[in-house]
Amino acid sequence: MDRLIELIDEKQNPSVVGLDPTEQVVPPQLMTAFTAEAQAELDSLAGSDVDPDAVAEATEVVATGNAAAYFEFNRAVIDAVADIVPAVKPQIAMYEALGPAGLDAYAMTCEYAQQRGLYVIGDIKRGDIGSTATAYAAHLTDDQWHEDAVTVNPYLGSDGIEPFLAAATDRDKDLFALVRTSNPSGSQVQELELAGGERVYEKIADLVEQWGAGSAGRYGYSRIGAVVGATHRDEGRALRARMPHTFFLVPGYGAQGGTAADVAGMFDRDGSGIVVNSSRGIIGAWTTSDHADELLGDDSSATVDDALDAVITSARLAAKAMRDDLRAVMP
Repeated sequence: MDRLIELIDEKQNPSVVGLDPTEQVVPPQLMTAFTAEAQAELDSLAGSDVDPDAVAEATEVVATGNAAAYFEFNRAVIDAVADIVPAVKPQIAMYEALGPAGLDAYAMTCEYAQQRGLYVIGDIKRGDIGSTATAYAAHLTDDQWHEDAVTVNPYLGSDGIEPFLAAATDRDKDLFALVRTSNPSGSQVQELELAGGERVYEKIADLVEQWGAGSAGRYGYSRIGAVVGATHRDEGRALRARMPHTFFLVPGYGAQGGTAADVAGMFDRDGSGIVVNSSRGIIGAWTTSDHADELLGDDSSATVDDALDAVITSARLAAKAMRDDLRAVMP
């Protein structure tokens, strides 16, 4: 975690921007610029007697256009926040939904973020065992992905973690294991009581701390971090004490209801130990700004450049506001 910690210290900002583009969060001017012609062709093929090959071809072209729009959108966001935040976190599901072109957009986004000096957390949440886990761990060993860390699901035990940890160690990269997630139904499993009274998530926390033993860097944190939701204030504070060598990736800030006050107890005594994620609150900031009416109106005359300017201006303001919010509660 040394590089991430140093970037956080350099920018005095423990935040990470989630790059989770969807058709709802990317301005319509940008989506239309890459897909209008193909979408019109696809719409014209509706009916029972159409050529399925023609439909498949048009669908693929639309997906490729969407992927191109996602990348241009991501590039605008990255340019907006690169001097403010230390890291970004692309969620791979948004890109996989578009097929091969989407995966290209994902890899290109990660590469561009690294070129801008940002730490890249690939939010892939992989969890499997044996040769399958080893194949998934190629995210850390294959240079095509351009990730500095990935998220993993530890609920298969050490069999599902060791291949990732070996790959991370070999390439000097990091992991973040799900421990106490921000979604409400996570309690259905994570809060189950075990013999002795501890909860499932507490046992997972102990395992993550154990798996990271021996890999602590210059600042005392191991190579395997923990995902701990901002929506669990008291549990997060207790986990900080329970996991002194584990760096936290904290989702749930902003749109999911988490606040700076909620994460304050997850910092260590030196004001380190966590990086807090916001996705929609930053990349979708334009949708709640003065630019929204200009871009979303039925008779909008806004251009692609207008849309990109709105994204950049709004994301930058939102990223600064989040930074200042977190700085106010840091020890």
